[in-house]
Amino acid sequence: MGGSDGRRVTPAKEDAAASSDMGHDAMTRHAEPPSEVCLFCAIAAGEAEASVVHEDTTVVAFMDRYPVTPGHLLVVPRRHAVGLEDLDGTTSAHVWSVGHDMARALRRSSMRCEGINILLCDGEVAFQSVFHFHLHVIPRYAGDGWTIEPDTKERDRSLLDSDAHAIRDAIASTR
Repeated sequence: MGGSDGRRVTPAKEDAAASSDMGHDAMTRHAEPPSEVCLFCAIAAGEAEASVVHEDTTVVAFMDRYPVTPGHLLVVPRRHAVGLEDLDGTTSAHVWSVGHDMARALRRSSMRCEGINILLCDGEVAFQSVFHFHLHVIPRYAGDGWTIEPDTKERDRSLLDSDAHAIRDAIASTR
């Protein structure tokens, strides 16, 4: 399945190893053309090349082919799921747990990162371009050049309360 360095040695079906949502430039979408073959399913099955960091029966974590920073990796469930709505609670919890473990490993590694961003892009409007659920674990370094600078504005308390009410009403449908 792979060498001692974690790199899969099975031949790729296509020029594989993970092109992720974050792509070449921050927050720029690089949507893949529609295809019957899911690249992340192929990686999870060992049919496409990837630099694997961790794998178990539920998830595989591998290096992002187009990293925002060195060490940027993805945690991907083996079973195909497009987004959060498609994940069962057990798999979701495991993805986040492995993401936490990967973040801790990055902090302790020789890569010497100074911070971590954990990012989920769920839906095209949220910059998802590979439509197989995946969690980004992005190590951060002083001066790395990647920024997230939204134009935020304070929201009125009555609107916040209304938003909270709408979400509370929908919680029952998630169980």
